[in-house]
Amino acid sequence: MADALEAWLAELRGIEGAAAATLRAYRADVTRFLGFIAAHHGGAQGIAALRGVTQSDLRAWMAHERARGVTGRSLARALSAVKRFYRWLAARDGFDATAVLAQRAPRFDRGLPRPLAANEARDVLDAAGTVSLEPWVAARDAAVVTLLYGCGLRISEALAIDGGDVPLAQMLRINGKGGKERLVPVIPAARIAVTRYAQLSPYPPQRGAALFRGVRGGVLDQRIVTRMMQTVRQRLGLPASATPHALRHSFATHLLSAGGDLRAIQELLGHASLSTTQGYTAVDSARLMEVYAAAHPRR
Repeated sequence: MADALEAWLAELRGIEGAAAATLRAYRADVTRFLGFIAAHHGGAQGIAALRGVTQSDLRAWMAHERARGVTGRSLARALSAVKRFYRWLAARDGFDATAVLAQRAPRFDRGLPRPLAANEARDVLDAAGTVSLEPWVAARDAAVVTLLYGCGLRISEALAIDGGDVPLAQMLRINGKGGKERLVPVIPAARIAVTRYAQLSPYPPQRGAALFRGVRGGVLDQRIVTRMMQTVRQRLGLPASATPHALRHSFATHLLSAGGDLRAIQELLGHASLSTTQGYTAVDSARLMEVYAAAHPRR
């Protein structure tokens, strides 16, 4: 079982270019499943035990996970990982995996994205460049958050930009989740912020090296950006939901509010499914109802 899992993860890493965080999550989810199946059948039985898994076994595993406090959302994610593993294993070993692939995920309430208001997003962009007293670090922080909000990038995507891409063109090629490429328009404010950072940085941008660097010259760590955002939101009195990823949510929500096409926003964000992007329509509708309830003369 363990050998099969490692072979699958190696293929995801080498062929699909899966991110390290994705591989860690898959390994943890599938390992727990394999451990349960082995124990459920009275001890390790190798691949033979996996071929014979029934929907009854799956329901027992899911009940076990819920009993130990796993949320519906986390269990749905784990089941998705198990299904991907089974799809690969069935193709490799030539057995019928219908029992696993047909299992429905548990229902759970999808939390709505929590974007910032437009004025709050502008305040964050202004404040990010004032956290550090070191001019080039301040310019770096301002450039990163401008890319997150101005281009809708994930933080991992922004920090993966190559030094050879400077000065930024009007369109930026981004490698997103699962190695999927997309083209993202770069607004002038983002190009200006990145150019200023590149001019001040003691580590000149080089092709093949990360654009954004830490103070010691290594690749900028996401945790540093997260801590910077924590400082910013404390200064501005923003809620804990004002994270780097909230700037990406804000990008999508504000585009939608301004009349942006849902399909176009899906492409800009790199969402595989339109249903993921549709979550922003719920946010927009919820805000509209709040305004309506507050302003209607007969409330």
